[in-house]
Amino acid sequence: MHPRSRRLAVFALGMAAATLIASAATPAQADPARAPRGTDAAATGVGPVSAGTDRVAREVADALADPATRDRVVSAVTAGPVDLLTAGLNARADRTARSVNQAVLAAKGLPENTGSVLRLRLGHDSMAALLTRSERPLVAAASTDDAMTGVAAYDPAGGRVLLDPVRVPTRPVLVVEVDVRKSMERGLAQVRHELAARGLAPVRRDAAGPAGGGSTVTAQAGYWATKVNAIRLNDDKEPWIKGAAEIFNVVGGFGLDGKATVNIVEMPYLDNDGTIYYPNQLLVHFNNYKYNLADVVMWEDDGDTNYRDLAKALITALLTVVDYGAYTPLVSAIIDAMPASWWTDDPDYVDSWYTLSTGSSGRLNGAAANGWMDVAPYWVQQL
Repeated sequence: MHPRSRRLAVFALGMAAATLIASAATPAQADPARAPRGTDAAATGVGPVSAGTDRVAREVADALADPATRDRVVSAVTAGPVDLLTAGLNARADRTARSVNQAVLAAKGLPENTGSVLRLRLGHDSMAALLTRSERPLVAAASTDDAMTGVAAYDPAGGRVLLDPVRVPTRPVLVVEVDVRKSMERGLAQVRHELAARGLAPVRRDAAGPAGGGSTVTAQAGYWATKVNAIRLNDDKEPWIKGAAEIFNVVGGFGLDGKATVNIVEMPYLDNDGTIYYPNQLLVHFNNYKYNLADVVMWEDDGDTNYRDLAKALITALLTVVDYGAYTPLVSAIIDAMPASWWTDDPDYVDSWYTLSTGSSGRLNGAAANGWMDVAPYWVQQL
């Protein structure tokens, strides 16, 4: 399940506090309900990415009606996620996968040379044993809708099965999804590039600087950073079909030139809510900032993020921020710049932390009460 906040019904952020009100998902009925094969899977979401992956799921299910194809695909998926552009299902399914992959790249603002971002995986680890007993699997698309009332899955024998989004089904399910980790790495690299081109992101001027920080070593032969010793996000009862989360942070402050600036920091290990992780990760590099303060806004991407829109939104927000000679928190500016659709689709706001300083230490609760971090000052020594 994903570590994120639920759909935002009311969101108010002041200069030093935030409130998040979430709507709860309504479980679908426990017994599967059948519909004709030609019916669109409305329960799997309405965005372009969800529509595309649902189309691929229908074609994969049709291809798995062939026993030889099914045996080969099941064997491969049991070992790990399978790239759908190289799976070799049948001519029609392969053609659909290539077409949808291009549409997904466009919807996410990714360059065509990103390659394949569509894959097929087990819906849950417990389903591997069921597949070894030669039980015919259903095929579903990973939805990006938090408030889904059912998971639409397709049967190779024909028809559509509506599954409970909360309870893991007893029949194995293969899930068509976007490889979010791959697309997020490529997409955030674009965001960093566009921010740097506008002078709104730290620019690495020293190859010896710490990875991911975009930092340089000052004349003091080092600098202070904030290290995350432990982190935990709350349980939000997310549907089983969504799989692991992909978390990134927008770390904001004022650059040495007085301009608002942000750094994008990924947390690829933060897969599950309700779990404590001990990353020892550097989150804030204070040699990038004019003031001894920075803010952190945490987001989750589960497939629909358009990185071109993300870059534009951040640039728009940061260019309007003025340095009045005293630190102003940037959380509100960053969040207010996000398109309205992001509060009903993806990426999802997770939490935020205000005014981290070089002296920040101990447990820091998020402003939205959706998680905490144990942090400590860390001196980055010049080599």
